[in-house]
Amino acid sequence: MSMPYWKYQPYPTVDLSDRTWPDRVIERAPIWCSTDLRDGNQALVKPMDALRKQRMFDLLVSLGIKEIEVGFPSASKTDFDFVRALVEEQRIPSDTTIAVLTQARPELIERTYEAIAGAKQAIVHLYNSTSVTQRRVVFRLDREGITDLAVRGTALCKELAAASPTRIVFEYSPESFHATELDYALEICEAVMAEWQPSAEEKMIVNLPTTVEAFPPNVYADRLEWFQRHVSAREAIILSVHPHNDRGTAVATAELGIMAGAERVEGTLFGNGERTGNVDIVTLALNLFTQGVDPRLDLSRIDEAKAIVEECNELPVHPRHPYAGELVYTAFSGSHQDAIKKGMYAQQRSQSELWDVPYLALDPMDVGRTYEAIIRVNSQSGKGGVAYLMETEHRLELPRGLQVDFAQKVQAITDARGDELTAEELLVAFHGHYLSHTRPYELVSYAHWSAEEDRIVARVSVEGEQQEVQGVGNGPIAALVDAFEHHFGVSIRIREYHEHAMAASADATAAAYVEADVDDDAVWGVGLHSSIVTASLRAIVNAVNRQLALRDALTVGAAFGGR
Repeated sequence: MSMPYWKYQPYPTVDLSDRTWPDRVIERAPIWCSTDLRDGNQALVKPMDALRKQRMFDLLVSLGIKEIEVGFPSASKTDFDFVRALVEEQRIPSDTTIAVLTQARPELIERTYEAIAGAKQAIVHLYNSTSVTQRRVVFRLDREGITDLAVRGTALCKELAAASPTRIVFEYSPESFHATELDYALEICEAVMAEWQPSAEEKMIVNLPTTVEAFPPNVYADRLEWFQRHVSAREAIILSVHPHNDRGTAVATAELGIMAGAERVEGTLFGNGERTGNVDIVTLALNLFTQGVDPRLDLSRIDEAKAIVEECNELPVHPRHPYAGELVYTAFSGSHQDAIKKGMYAQQRSQSELWDVPYLALDPMDVGRTYEAIIRVNSQSGKGGVAYLMETEHRLELPRGLQVDFAQKVQAITDARGDELTAEELLVAFHGHYLSHTRPYELVSYAHWSAEEDRIVARVSVEGEQQEVQGVGNGPIAALVDAFEHHFGVSIRIREYHEHAMAASADATAAAYVEADVDDDAVWGVGLHSSIVTASLRAIVNAVNRQLALRDALTVGAAFGGR
């Protein structure tokens, strides 16, 4: 059964075969205008009180947003009182302009000017709906009637601005621009401009909102380019966009709108707003940042900003939200982890100023994150992720063969648990598998010296009883191997050996890793000690103990399996 697709029709395209916007590259950030305190606030189940509004306002100022739409003062007493408090208590920084929204009705316009009285400067944002459907079913007016509403509203705004000491920047939006015939959108904006009389020195803002996102971003860009080609006084206006996210493409709509000539973007932090939200300013700004463009915002403490927004909106930011989500710099997949691990090491070795790490478009440090949570281990993870955490969190640089061996054990744990292992739990598992085997043999003490060949005399505890053993070889490890073969009958053949200091200081703990055939069974042994020689000898003894423990486990398993 098919869905009733015939109820809908594609959005009409624009006849613009010589469009130029696809060839443009965004090289500078737009003017940012936050609508968190108006559009975002209207979309909340529980609108902000005065304290939450002030907290949001202070955050927006600290991020560097210079235009902030602080409310719809004619629509609610809470908004009116908040705007008055900002003005009367001088909470507005000198380089920040507040904006207030009003419908094109005389009593609402007058109330709006009352709210901003005494402010140094303000944007008065006038709007009326211009769409075909709203003209027909809401206002029951033709084009001329809707244009008359806008022009009369503009005239009153101009009259009140002339009588006010506040420097007024006028903004007009043909609301529902998305559903307005393009020629009529131009016609009504021209009528408003003719009434306001902006100039290149005293510009007004023309805002073209996708109040409900109804078309692909490329169509929006075509509409903007067409509008700019035909508007009569382009030099006298600041062209602004106000995308919503109904199609899930608000960010692309804004970016293509900027490519098409828009100079200003209205949106909210993290995209809160009616229905699916407003365009996300944070994502837009960091998209520019990752292209080498100064976003003109300070997002270096993104988690603090996110926490404030979540508190004020009483809505969570999704863990997969671009740039800011809890998990966006985290990899669980084994192949991704391996690439990230190698990329991070290459980045450190190169000491390049340019960021170039697989799967990470942005250095988490640039937004106040650390590298601690880049890799997390679950059943989908591989040796690369396990090895990265063991090295970065615990200074254990596991050889590749040991990485494979340990990763198999980690996967068995995560498969059984069904969730992830923390870095601390990884260390516990590592100790359990590689360092907890201290029987039957334990190296108590030793002495070794070199002549023509190395000689070792060691005291070894065997099931709690100490014995003295001796061996010779071309180094202390070979000498201990010789001692074990002659005194205990244990055959040891070294396959692979690695060692490293676990810190840069002289008294740092050393780690030694040995892969050996113990009685023809391959096994890894690990040793830790402040002396690298002692760590190496412990790794040999550990390998023997692990091989015997594994053999006993197989014997017990076979016995139970045969019953």
